[in-house]
Amino acid sequence: MDGEISPEEVEELLRSDAPPRIVDIRQPASFSRGHIPGSENVPFNELPNRIASLEGADHIVTVCPHGQASVQAARLIKSYEGTGEARVDSMAGGLDAWSGDLETDVEQATADEGPDAPF
Repeated sequence: MDGEISPEEVEELLRSDAPPRIVDIRQPASFSRGHIPGSENVPFNELPNRIASLEGADHIVTVCPHGQASVQAARLIKSYEGTGEARVDSMAGGLDAWSGDLETDVEQATADEGPDAPF
C-alpha cells in the first residue's frame, strides 16, 4: 500500500484525465444501495480470487465503510505481483467521509398511488 488518500483527493482525481480505479470492498447489497460513481465492487472475501482483474491499473483506490478494512485490501492488492507497479491507496475515513454524490443500483421504489382510476 502506498498510503491513504482523502475523499477530496479522490473526487479531484475522478475528474482528471487519468482517474484511478475505485475498488469498493463491501458486499454487493451494500454496494448497490450507494457507491462512488464509477467504482467497481470486489467484496473483500472475493479479493484474493479476483485480484488479477486489477492488473495493468496505474492507480487503485480501495474503499470501505469506515476506512479500516480498505487499508488491508490495499496492502493485499499492492502485494500482488500483477499490481505491484500500481499506486495503491486506501480512502481515508471510508464512505463515511465521502461528501460527493453516490450512485445506486437499487431502483427507487415509488409510492403506491392505489389502483388506476377507471376514467
